[in-house]
Amino acid sequence: MHKLIATGLGIGYIRKGGGTVASVVCCGIWYLVRPGMVQPGGYPLFAPLLITVLITTIGIWSANVVEEEWGKDSYRVVIDEVAGMCLSLLFIPINEKSLLAGLVLFRLFDIAKPFGIRKLEKLPGGWGVMLDDLLAGLYANLVLQGSLALGFL
Repeated sequence: MHKLIATGLGIGYIRKGGGTVASVVCCGIWYLVRPGMVQPGGYPLFAPLLITVLITTIGIWSANVVEEEWGKDSYRVVIDEVAGMCLSLLFIPINEKSLLAGLVLFRLFDIAKPFGIRKLEKLPGGWGVMLDDLLAGLYANLVLQGSLALGFL
């Protein structure tokens, strides 16, 4: 079960680009379920926050378990990208433009690892696997929130 979770239902077995594929799939799911994530009147429900917290918690646990067999931060583990992508999109109106911007920003921060992201990778076990992607997701979310406030999205 932990391998299934850690690999994002098997996406992590893609040798190259598994993290990007997991991020794209996450965006697709958010796009498809977006009508259920807002109350009448356009106010966001807290379901996306609860889902993000649940994915993060289970991801830390599963990353800890699979690390014993696969080693530290294996390419197969993509649940961290899913959690980071979810955080990128929290409280953002979901449309094609915001999803594309969120995806590009998250992958940019996740790959480049600026502003302390790389330091979080060094944390032990599932914490190091998950927290660097969550910080990348937070940075992406802050840029998206700023873009919204300035009228760019």
